Amino acid sequence: MLQDHQIDDLIALVSALDRASLLAHFQSYRASFPVDFTQEFLAAMPIDRLRHVFVALCLQTQRLPTDSAPAAA
Repeated sequence: MLQDHQIDDLIALVSALDRASLLAHFQSYRASFPVDFTQEFLAAMPIDRLRHVFVALCLQTQRLPTDSAPAAA
């Protein structure tokens, strides 16, 4: 289980990401279940909703994103 300070760090990290970086994290995030959002679905979502979904994904997997997400093109 993530500690309180880790959750705070997660929220701060995700809130600082721009759309391209956030999409790169979605594409590279390793979960124990399929994360198969289409590019069209992600492109249509407002950035605040993308951030919310990504934080929820991290909380569900109990894993913080790595700093090594591929650079967005």
